[in-house]
Amino acid sequence: MSKRSFSFPVADVRARALGEIHARPYTLLPLPRVIFQLAFLTEANLDADHAILAELSLGQGVPAPSPDTSHHTMSWGSGTLRWERHTEFSTYFWDTPAPAAFGGEIAVNPFGASFAAPGPFISGVRIEVRPAGDDMSDITSRFDPTSLCQSMVADNQAVLITDFRQDGDGLTKFLILDHGMTDAARGMLAQRILDIETYRTLAMMGLPMAQGLSPEIRQFEARFTAITQRMKQHARDEADEMLLEITTLAAELEANAAFSLYRFGASRAYNDIVLDRVGMLAERALPGNETLGAFLHRRLAPAMRTCQSVEERQVNLSRKLTRATALLRSWIDVDLQKFNTEILASMDKRSHLQLRLQQTVEGLSVAAISYYVIGLVGYLAKLMHYTGLDITPEALTGASVPFVVVAIWLLVRRIRNRHDDDGGRKLSWRQRCAEAREVDKRPTV
Repeated sequence: MSKRSFSFPVADVRARALGEIHARPYTLLPLPRVIFQLAFLTEANLDADHAILAELSLGQGVPAPSPDTSHHTMSWGSGTLRWERHTEFSTYFWDTPAPAAFGGEIAVNPFGASFAAPGPFISGVRIEVRPAGDDMSDITSRFDPTSLCQSMVADNQAVLITDFRQDGDGLTKFLILDHGMTDAARGMLAQRILDIETYRTLAMMGLPMAQGLSPEIRQFEARFTAITQRMKQHARDEADEMLLEITTLAAELEANAAFSLYRFGASRAYNDIVLDRVGMLAERALPGNETLGAFLHRRLAPAMRTCQSVEERQVNLSRKLTRATALLRSWIDVDLQKFNTEILASMDKRSHLQLRLQQTVEGLSVAAISYYVIGLVGYLAKLMHYTGLDITPEALTGASVPFVVVAIWLLVRRIRNRHDDDGGRKLSWRQRCAEAREVDKRPTV
């Protein structure tokens, strides 16, 4: 290979695509260590989130990150403070040496009185990593036995203990008893636990919405049932009124579905992440104890099924409303076609009467015009008689009558045929009515 460096045009997204691979590196954790992570909903106020991060950075003598960055790391005290921005939330991660006793207070930390929350607090986690050789005989008694979870993880190199209860600071406590993991392995295990707790809380955000929408959907279903029962008996008589009711119902349902679409979709995605991280723990149950994955499955799965059920009810009801609307429209179209047929029949009758009247008027007009023309011929005959023509005016006038009548009749017929000519086609009134019917049968948009 040549020593000349490559200098090709770089794609706009190359740096971001490559940087994303290293965006969330695991923190190397020595023993003993305590980790805190707070998650806040910041999607509605990204500027405040960036302002708080900038203040923390400047306080540690670190340049503030740019507003479009999604992760930032700095040293804080004897540990690392790491900030990450996700789709609708941000996390603040900090680790420090563990106190002498499990659950002991950390006097100096980034989240003291001077720290302002960038948004609503959604999740908080405290993880303590300690050597398995320490005396932990009284640790289990500090957890709630009704939700206590203990299992071997990381290929039997650690014991994970939690009860998913929150302490006085609102943090969920986890204890990792290390049986010989490396610093990197501890960091990976801690990150998976942080993801499980954060994302399982975010996944559960869809449950209150599902529970709130369920009674409304039940009302929609009752209203829809009432409309369909009316359709069985009064479809033709009340089609317009029922179409208005069912259209209004469909609009209300779609508004609710649009409101919940993002939340339910996010809950599914978060739940998938939780299941993925639980699988990575490679848990093995300890005798007489429940694993973390089994506990979450029993609590999280019903909530996700509730969200899925509400979403499916919305979709199914929307499909039924669409079919009912199409059925009502078909009945209205049938009535409209019947009405149009009656109108065409009335037009056909009027056209026939107009033709008869036109023929009558044509006959009268031929007689009237012939009368006046014959009168002119009479004057001409008198003039010819006075000039010496040996024929009486009455005889000449009488002889001209048939010729004049035939000529006027031919002239009137020619004028009528010229007016009836439509683009070179002579259409009778029946042909015109037939074309009008074909036009009416064409589908309307």
